[in-house]
Formats: sequence, structure tokens, C-alpha cells
Amino acid sequence: MLDTIIKLLKEAKTDGWEVTDTVTEGWEFYFIRHELDQNRVRNVEHISVKVYKKFGEYLGSASGEIPVSASEEEAQKMIERLLFEAQLVENPVYSLNVPSGETAAEGELPDVRTIARDFIEVMNDLPETETEDINSFEIFATAERTRFINSNGIDVTSVYPSSMLEVVFNARKDRHEIELYRLYHSGTCDKAAMKKELSETLSYGKDKLSAVNTPNLGKCAVLFSTDASIQIYNYFIYKMNASIKYRKLSNWEIGTPIAEDVKGDRVTIRALKTLENSSCNQTYDSEGAPVRDLLILDQNVPAHFVGSRQFSQYLGIEDSFIPGNFAAEGGTKSAAELRKGTYLEIVEFSDFQVETMTGAIAGEIRLGYLHEGDQVTIVSGGSVSGTMTDYVKDMYLSKEQKQYNNMLVPAVTRLENVSITGAE
Repeated sequence: MLDTIIKLLKEAKTDGWEVTDTVTEGWEFYFIRHELDQNRVRNVEHISVKVYKKFGEYLGSASGEIPVSASEEEAQKMIERLLFEAQLVENPVYSLNVPSGETAAEGELPDVRTIARDFIEVMNDLPETETEDINSFEIFATAERTRFINSNGIDVTSVYPSSMLEVVFNARKDRHEIELYRLYHSGTCDKAAMKKELSETLSYGKDKLSAVNTPNLGKCAVLFSTDASIQIYNYFIYKMNASIKYRKLSNWEIGTPIAEDVKGDRVTIRALKTLENSSCNQTYDSEGAPVRDLLILDQNVPAHFVGSRQFSQYLGIEDSFIPGNFAAEGGTKSAAELRKGTYLEIVEFSDFQVETMTGAIAGEIRLGYLHEGDQVTIVSGGSVSGTMTDYVKDMYLSKEQKQYNNMLVPAVTRLENVSITGAE
């Protein structure tokens, strides 16, 4: 079907086109506690098409999926419909990517059987007890081959694993029982890191049952040591996106510090071509551009905007690409040093968000540890609030780092003077 679609696109009156052909091989397992309930094997192919039509100073585009089972007539009608839709879009003219001259070996699809086996072995090796255990879990081990072709002659392929583990934990005390839900994305299975993460979650379930209401703390230092910290670093990445800059949703400028009078650590973030065990280790991005390592934020100073070909060109950036992996450097102090004095370490939120345009933070506390000297109180309830525009001046990053799929960030991030509304 792919050859037929390309033939039809070459015959159509387009001003450019792109085709993405993704083949996914997957093994899926559904367990109730540790008993296999069902499993299945997937082998699917999806072909998406994007066409471009130029009129005057504008370039319109439209995209859609053509089923691999479609007839040639059906595919042609779909392309004609997309061409019509493209004429309704008015974007300033930009050009599509051209071949980079770089070549990369296509490689073999990862072995999904090994990936699935590793996840199952981790789940069977967890330190469960009579009061903290696994309710159910699902494993999705997949391998993907993505081929990208465009009208300028690009024809490249990326091969990579992309897996997911979904777990429901139970914790009980007396007649009270709670559930904790986790969803993990990765490339393959890092067995040691996954076991550590899941074991910590079991202990969080136990502690949640002993938590008291969070007191009204007013302003307090808050430590982020779980996946909520990703939202903090996404704020910086968002501000360095070409489309956000072009739309004037980011006021950051290359070479100009993002904050003055900084007392804490400064943030450095790089885009990475590969990150071990990430599910985003594509050799080429979704527009056919080769992915590479690139410094985008250097000690709080914007260094390079990144993003799609369209918005990068609007900013005058020709060597554009869409990163898949990011790494934020560690700071000047160890995690142990950051865990000193009075602070609230929040390990579980009902929801935590950093509003990427304004930097406003908000989150409802589900489980935290209030440290006051040698005294530690397990707390729940209440909320955090504030704004990253303030916290960036006084935030501290641990030397140690921790990976969450396609992001490597400081293992502990400390924000000072966060507003804490208690549950009392």
C-alpha cells in the first residue's frame, strides 16, 4: 500500500507531501495480582499522509491516515480531500526538510519477548507484604519501525522499543484500604531501577494510611523527588520551543538570562539524541530531520530554540529538529544536603501542574513528609501554589540525577518559600 500512496502523491497536484509508515510489534499481558488473566500479540501498520498546497504567500497543509487495507481508489479520494482541506489553511510559506546526507543503519526490531519477560520478573520479585501488595498490572512491550518519506527526497527509518507498565497497588490498615496507581513509560525494562521505584511505591501506600492532615505552613521549602519534578523542567523546555516563541508565549531571548538576582542553582538543559532506556530514541524526528545533541538552556541563559521545521524557519533557524530526549544537569549540592532544615518533601500528588506560559504551580498533596529538625511527620491533604518566575531565583538541584523515560533530571529539586495551604 505504501508504494501505491507514494505513486498517487507524485501524480497529485501538491506542493509537497510527507508520508510516515509505522509498523508496531507488541506483546501485551494482563495480570490479576500475579495470575495471568489474558495476553495478546499485536502486529499493526499505520500510514499517515500530509499534503501541502501553496497559494500566494501562504502554504496550507492537511494530514490524515490512509488504512493499509484501502483500495487505490479510496487512497486517491483521501489525498484529494486532504488537498482541498490544505487550501483552507493560511500559514506563511516555509520549506520542508531536505536530505541531510547523514546515513544510519536501520537495525533490527528489539525483541519484545525479552522486554516483556524482564517486566514480569520485576513484578514477581517485589517485596510485597500482607498489608501492601499488587492488585493488578498490565505490560505493553512494543518495538516500532518508523519510516519517513517526503517529496524532497528524504527516505529514512528509525527503529526503537517503546514499552509501558501500568500497576495498581493496594495498602491496608485495620479496615481501611487504599489504592495507588502508577503508569511507567520506557524503552526496554531497567530491572534495577524499576524494582526500586515500585518498592518505594509500596512503602508510600503503607505511609499514606498513617498520614495526618497537612498543617497550614504558610511559606515553606518543598522538595520534589518523584515524577512531579518533570513538570518543573517541562516549564523550561516549553519556553525554548520555537512555536511557543513565535506565538509570543515565551518572552525568553537567546543570550539573555531568564532571571536576575539568582541565589540558587541555575538550570542547564540539553536535548539528547539518545538516552539509555528511553522510548524516544528515534534517529530522525517526525519531519525526517536527524536528531542530535544540543544545548538549549545554559545556566539560565537561553542558547537555542528547538522545534518543528515550520516555526523554526519563522524564527530564522534552518538546522531545526524536534528533540525526543532531554537532560537537566545536576546542581551544586547532594540530595542529602538538600534534605536539611525544615522542608516538606511531597512524593504523591492527586495532581501537580506547572502552567507553562505563566509558570504558576498548583498541586493537591496526597502524601508528603514534613521534616522539622529530627522530627518527621507523614502528611496528606492541602495544596501547594506559587510561580516558577519566583522560584527560579531560589531553587536548588541535587548533584544526583534520576531518569523518567525520556527525561533525565536532578533526583531532588528544592523550591524555597512555596505557599502551603493545609488540610486542617
